[in-house]
Amino acid sequence: MSQYQISSTVVDASTLIEYVTITGKLAPSTGEDYMKLARLAWSFRKAVKVATRMIAKGVKANAVLKELRKTLDKAYADSAFKLAKAIVKGCMTNGGNPLHVNIRKLFIASEGESSKLGNRNIRFEDTSFVKVKYPYDGSWIQLKAEFGEEYLPLLRELTELAKQKRASYNAKIMFRDGKTYLHVSVPAELYLKHFKKGEAHGELIAGFDLNSDRISLAIVDKYGRLVDAKTEWFPEVTSHGFSREKAKALRLRALAKLLMYCYTHGVGTAVFEDLFNVNKRRFTWNRTANRKMSRFAKRELLQHAILMSLKYGFRVLLADPRGTTSSREHDEVMRSHGLDKHVASAYLIALRVLNQDKQTKQTIMKTETAL
Repeated sequence: MSQYQISSTVVDASTLIEYVTITGKLAPSTGEDYMKLARLAWSFRKAVKVATRMIAKGVKANAVLKELRKTLDKAYADSAFKLAKAIVKGCMTNGGNPLHVNIRKLFIASEGESSKLGNRNIRFEDTSFVKVKYPYDGSWIQLKAEFGEEYLPLLRELTELAKQKRASYNAKIMFRDGKTYLHVSVPAELYLKHFKKGEAHGELIAGFDLNSDRISLAIVDKYGRLVDAKTEWFPEVTSHGFSREKAKALRLRALAKLLMYCYTHGVGTAVFEDLFNVNKRRFTWNRTANRKMSRFAKRELLQHAILMSLKYGFRVLLADPRGTTSSREHDEVMRSHGLDKHVASAYLIALRVLNQDKQTKQTIMKTETAL
């Protein structure tokens, strides 16, 4: 066992990803349907704006919902309210003022509900046909849907389960660059059923340190010994003017490369920092560092990392990030193993699993002895 006895708070990440979002294109059947869809999107965006301001001012939920239902039906109003709550929470977490939030793009969102054939207002009839409830006269807007071939078996099964009232899915319609897109949140269990790549049965443990310009990996054995270390760099993504979408693609490509390496080199457990419980973005006096942090959606990358790991069949865990970047143990790891600070962090993240497992075994032994 490793000599570094750091905090060992580790949680199972497999239950944290409940839904996976897939995206397709939408095309209204008629010009009238498009006008209805645009009007609904405009009203929905306005409702989210209104709700955001009211929630930020401390208005009670019932009063906010009552105001929203003046222009939308109950289902759309509920969705707008929940989105607004998430926006306010996210803004405050990052130190912003929710009263200054500006929502520019048109969109429509609707919550999933199994008793309502999968969704309350946006429903699949089959893999190529979607209908959207128009709340102003009770009619349904007809839309043609186009998804990638790889998603059709998944959507076919989801549609059948929804018609049997055995599954639900959230849906969001987005307007971007003159085109209309549908984002569907599919149950993670169903998604993995169709897209799982393998079953990782190795005994090694891989710790990952996610950063704006690199992803570092450290692999350890059951004794805590460092077996391997790798880093994938992409420094260009933090430069001024670099596309966020391109940056996201580069980070995911690097992550996929490292996970494949782990899968083919005897790793059975993947460990990441638990960033979901970090309440506030940290800033420094360094402008360059602040720009890197502000352009880096770390939690979003973590969500992708968990899902990609589950597709390979890894046991996926999240470790408490405290002490993995600035501590006596961290400095000692850097010196003794000749590692840079990011690989050293990845190494300490991996060790937390061993410390947790050791404590669990000790607890079980004490319990059995007492019995």
